[in-house]
Amino acid sequence: MAYVITQRCCNDASCVSECPVDCIRPTPDQPEFATTEMLYIDPDTCIDCGACVDACPVEAIYSEDDLTESLARFRDVNAAYFQRHPLESDFTPIVAPARPPKELGTLRVAIVGAGPAACYAADELLRRADVEIEMFDRLPTPWGLVRAGVAPDHPGTKIVANMFESAFRRETLQYHLNVEVGTHISHGELLQHHHAVIYAVGASTDCRLEVPGEDLPGSHSATEFVAWYNGHPDYADRTFDLSGERAVIVGNGNVALDVARVLTADPDELAKTDIADYALDALRQSTIREVVVLGRRGPLQAAYTSSEFLALAHLKGVDIVVDDVDLELDQASQAVLDDPEIEPSLTLKYTLAKEYAAGRRADGNRRIVFRYLVSPTALTGADRVESVEVVRNELVDLEGRQVAVATDRTEKIDTTLVLRSIGYRGEPVGDLPFDEQRGIVPNEHGRVIGADGAPVPGVYVSGWIKRGPRGVIGSNRVDSEETAEQLIADFTMGRLGVPEAGRAALQTLLAQRRADLVDRAGWRAIDQAEKAAGKSAGRPRVKFTSWDDLLKAARG
Repeated sequence: MAYVITQRCCNDASCVSECPVDCIRPTPDQPEFATTEMLYIDPDTCIDCGACVDACPVEAIYSEDDLTESLARFRDVNAAYFQRHPLESDFTPIVAPARPPKELGTLRVAIVGAGPAACYAADELLRRADVEIEMFDRLPTPWGLVRAGVAPDHPGTKIVANMFESAFRRETLQYHLNVEVGTHISHGELLQHHHAVIYAVGASTDCRLEVPGEDLPGSHSATEFVAWYNGHPDYADRTFDLSGERAVIVGNGNVALDVARVLTADPDELAKTDIADYALDALRQSTIREVVVLGRRGPLQAAYTSSEFLALAHLKGVDIVVDDVDLELDQASQAVLDDPEIEPSLTLKYTLAKEYAAGRRADGNRRIVFRYLVSPTALTGADRVESVEVVRNELVDLEGRQVAVATDRTEKIDTTLVLRSIGYRGEPVGDLPFDEQRGIVPNEHGRVIGADGAPVPGVYVSGWIKRGPRGVIGSNRVDSEETAEQLIADFTMGRLGVPEAGRAALQTLLAQRRADLVDRAGWRAIDQAEKAAGKSAGRPRVKFTSWDDLLKAARG
């Protein structure tokens, strides 16, 4: 018997270092780790010790004997990876990095943001140094996209928050929630109270389609919709027209699939999750029967992961529809599929599309329709969206990349709701340097780089604002470890300034500036109240979705 990594793997890589026989691939130090969709366990080497299961923060690893029907296929996916890439163990004992000398005293770090990148960075610093961490976020709640971005029907992915909660119980980390850096406290003031500041603020804006009609009523970003159904207080008052029969999602990444699932799922199933109550009520009244997902390239280049694509097959009362014509591959794509070194998950992605194309349809079912090689050229309508005009694309090889190029074939898709899900972009952070083209703060391994090409003393970045909007939640772990490594090295080498004031002075300043600051006790009160309400309703939690209710709960 062996263990198997399943579709809920977040590429956190916690399991890799825990494996006593080094049978999990790829490892964080291998180039393919940055681009691979999953991690894999070699069934012939696994000794069934279960160490990886205990290390996984999202419960993504199962004994092969315990795989459910929806996960059983991953037994073959894990095995296929090692058939193509036979295991060559290069395991060496992991040596704990040196801690800063005690005579340097306590390292004080401010972390701006409370999402996964911020939390992984905090966790690494807590393990590596004698440190005091002040974590700031403009929201009254921590965890960022774990709370407000992960789909409610993916509770396993949210479990990573439990790991952070456990690691942050010590008083060495303090929460300063409902505090906006740049409004209630300045960057300069943070540096006065800390050796260093890490900005882990994500990529806060959506990419636009830049087509006529994009701003018509009925056209929204998927991010707005996701934040709305997850109860984000900035989006709780948004409205979405669910009175039509068809919705169109532009883009086919995992967020697009999340939105498609929520729009077509049985509301009674969603009622068992932590979805916002107002969103659940709206979805119960929804008349949408079909969701069309548009991708500008082909099925092999689709941005969704094979694991999320496979999960759609197990939606109750929902047909997954793919047209055979869309699965005809160009020569370059066929060559990729025929490559003996292809990653098994990519083969699975295409195989699933073929199976969906050949699948049976049931009368009365809702539908998620995947369209490939199409791009929107306009949203049309008199007073609101009534249709999407699309152009058919063909793939052209450009320096080894398959690029979508428009043809002269067009069509129109009638719809009353359009949600764009084509990526995110970072925004400038205060007075920090900013790369407008890439949408990131320029940095070298997490050290912020100024206009003169030199590191800005004491200022670091982690997460999407550091590397751009790519990867899953767990991708932030390796990224944050790198940033923490640079920061600790700078502290050890004496490259950081000495704080002018400490924790007590900071708390006094914040108390003067922000009467409604939410600290650890306040967040605990919110968390306990939401969970108590959820327990009585048979749900994980019932979220407070307005600023007033959140702050009232924080005060107890």
